[in-house]
Amino acid sequence: MADSMSAQDKLALIYENLQERLKEEIIENVIIKEKRPLKIYWGTATTGRPHCGYFVPMVKIAHFLRAGCTVKILLADIHGFLDNLKAPIELVKYRAEYYRFVITALLKSLNVSVDRLEMVLGSSYQLSAEYTMDLFRLSSVVTEHDSKKAGAEVVKQVAHPTLSGLIYPLMQTLDEQYLDVDAQFGGVDQRKIFTLATEALPKINYKERAHLMNAMVPGLAGGKMSASDPDSKIDLLDPPDVVEKKLKKAHCAPKEVEGNGIIGFVEYVILPVDGLRSGGKGKFVVERRKPEDGDPLVYDDIAKLKEDFLADKLTPQLLKPAIIKALMDLLKPLQAEYEALVEWQEIANKAYPPPEVKKKEKKVKDRGTKFPGAKGGVEAKPDGHVEGTAQDQVNLGTGAEEAMENLDIQSKAPS
Repeated sequence: MADSMSAQDKLALIYENLQERLKEEIIENVIIKEKRPLKIYWGTATTGRPHCGYFVPMVKIAHFLRAGCTVKILLADIHGFLDNLKAPIELVKYRAEYYRFVITALLKSLNVSVDRLEMVLGSSYQLSAEYTMDLFRLSSVVTEHDSKKAGAEVVKQVAHPTLSGLIYPLMQTLDEQYLDVDAQFGGVDQRKIFTLATEALPKINYKERAHLMNAMVPGLAGGKMSASDPDSKIDLLDPPDVVEKKLKKAHCAPKEVEGNGIIGFVEYVILPVDGLRSGGKGKFVVERRKPEDGDPLVYDDIAKLKEDFLADKLTPQLLKPAIIKALMDLLKPLQAEYEALVEWQEIANKAYPPPEVKKKEKKVKDRGTKFPGAKGGVEAKPDGHVEGTAQDQVNLGTGAEEAMENLDIQSKAPS
């Protein structure tokens, strides 16, 4: 397909649905003047289980591939470890492999050729002496303030941050050189790291790159979609009943478009995915609640959908069932592949082992301190005598007469 596309068509597909572009002249020089495939990379730290939000970057990667770009996906295993230990070092290897399975299945489900796609493990080059030396060089020209600022929206923020959070943005900057690309792609939350890379790489005699940014799609509960917040996202392997339950609970206020995760998902996933699969303009169908209410609402333009939602012609009660059906259709081929691949299932168990079920501790009934054997009270010995701090309260003596006297039996005996 890319061979028959004009340079302008390629650029239009590369830029489609992006929120921001930096140094786009670099991209246009490669495609228009040099007439060669654009080399671009997208990185993902292999931490939590990938969720449905991953469809958003996959759609753009599919666009890049359709436009004839050479795409490298960095499975950033070391980044995952550096980001406040989001990925324990002993699980990093398995999680990177799990991501490889997920990304491959996602792109296959989008009906796009992966001939120009390469997946690279970060630790395959980031532990080399050359890379380490360049990391030292970069750290000598970037201030602590700039590195901290660059990672503010990406690195997990904690009360007592470690130095690893400062190394993270430097490595992402250096990866552009070591992956030998013309551009880096990511979410708009990466903008500060991209700006740092543009400014810092020339200081150590490496060329600057272009940067392409997706919009951040809100999570189901509003705010950023996060793998660590189960209520904000849907796992790619969630069963239909869980998908339906989460979407029914999702934030979707009537006549409210801004920050609406459901509408964002239609805009950045449902419509473009349908377009990729059909080879034309994507469509999203919303069935009416009753046949007598009229024909289904069919949208191929997100602006029209937002207009109808603001006018309350398209209500949350109509939108949610439609998005549930559309998402289940998206997940079906991916989940079928998971069920068919035993190797993927085994990696999933190693990468995300189920939590250990703690045995319920049997509570010992508190009988106070007045019975034999009570802690801090008395303890009965095999020969019948007792010991403990309260022994004088229960001790009947060593002989029968002393015992009877202590019990006051004699005084109570019948005359």
